[in-house]
Amino acid sequence: MRIHKNDIVLVIAGNDRGKRGKILKVFPEKSRVVVEGVNFILRHQKPTQANQQGGIIKREGAIHVSNVMLLDPKSGKPTRIGRKVLSTEEGTKRVRFARISKEMISDER
Repeated sequence: MRIHKNDIVLVIAGNDRGKRGKILKVFPEKSRVVVEGVNFILRHQKPTQANQQGGIIKREGAIHVSNVMLLDPKSGKPTRIGRKVLSTEEGTKRVRFARISKEMISDER
């Protein structure tokens, strides 16, 4: 998958179309991501030792990775992602870049 944790993305399809958020979790085996502030679901929680109150909890649900696009770090517009191999002193390194501006995207996870 070309989308990693902590990337800023734009939702391009679904009920939350147009919203921007940070990737909180990535599930590559299911091709799904959890985006901050998008696709809220309600969970009925029983009271436990950690959560004495219990009740209905609102949290983000996963959405398919095809419904989000990475934002270009230079212009802030949605862009596709490319990959290329750079050679450094330590050897080769694969990096991601924005197709529109050719700007490198940090791989901090």
